[in-house]
Amino acid sequence: MKTTSIEWCDSTVNPSMGCDGCELWTRDSKVCYAGKIHKRRVGHLGFAPSFQEVTEFPGRMADATRWSDLINKDRPDKPWLNGMPRCIFVSDMSDLLSASISFEYIFEEVMSNVLSEYGKRHRWLWLTKRPKRMKEFSHWTRHTMKVQWPINLWVGTSITSRGTLGRVGDLLQVGSDHTRRFLSVEPQWELITIGQPLRGIDWVIQGGESGSAQRPFDISWADSLREECQHADVPYFLKQLGKNFVSEGHRLYLQSSKGNDWSEWPERLRVREIPQPLSPTEPGYFTDAKLASL
Repeated sequence: MKTTSIEWCDSTVNPSMGCDGCELWTRDSKVCYAGKIHKRRVGHLGFAPSFQEVTEFPGRMADATRWSDLINKDRPDKPWLNGMPRCIFVSDMSDLLSASISFEYIFEEVMSNVLSEYGKRHRWLWLTKRPKRMKEFSHWTRHTMKVQWPINLWVGTSITSRGTLGRVGDLLQVGSDHTRRFLSVEPQWELITIGQPLRGIDWVIQGGESGSAQRPFDISWADSLREECQHADVPYFLKQLGKNFVSEGHRLYLQSSKGNDWSEWPERLRVREIPQPLSPTEPGYFTDAKLASL
């Protein structure tokens, strides 16, 4: 079972490995954590030959469907997830919407397994930097395969700067009216205001940059986005402050190298909310789990 230290999920699964590039992995800047891990593990079993050689790994999603059900279970290290179904991050080491991956493969690996009897027990969190292609896949699934988007397959996109906010519009066109959508505003490189599109979003995750990168994360950005989410009644989750974070122009230092230990944060920032299931067909609907925050 692929467990993870990522704060907002229980597990990860990768039906593909590698990515054909984004703002985190360019000729001049290579700061993507998945790319760095691939670079260190070139030639290892289970990895792509190189990060930009996107490689399919069929069968991983099917294995993940059989992972144990966590509904009504406590997570001592992640109490904000207590009571929720198992939350599985799809494609943390890849972008499954990379151009070389066919819709047929994605359908067989993702949709078929999420819709299976075992798969229906879990909450699947599919994150991409290519929501336009996800929108096209959604249309293809509905009109060519005649299959409705599963209620337990959440869709998300990554936002790093104001220049990537256009991704939100494409994400809003994925799935159906009942599809749950989320944003991962990480790593955040500048002040970002989501604005009107936030009304169509069900969850916002925020975080500063970690690893060897030195882009600062200003605490005022966290205050701004948290308040925007509160006004829009959208659950908000602050994942980490990052390696290089500042307050009122001064760099601050914490024991946690990623700034992810919320016991070191100002109390107002200790917010890690998890959206409740909204439909009787969504796993965990009958639990008594609440939004978690300190």
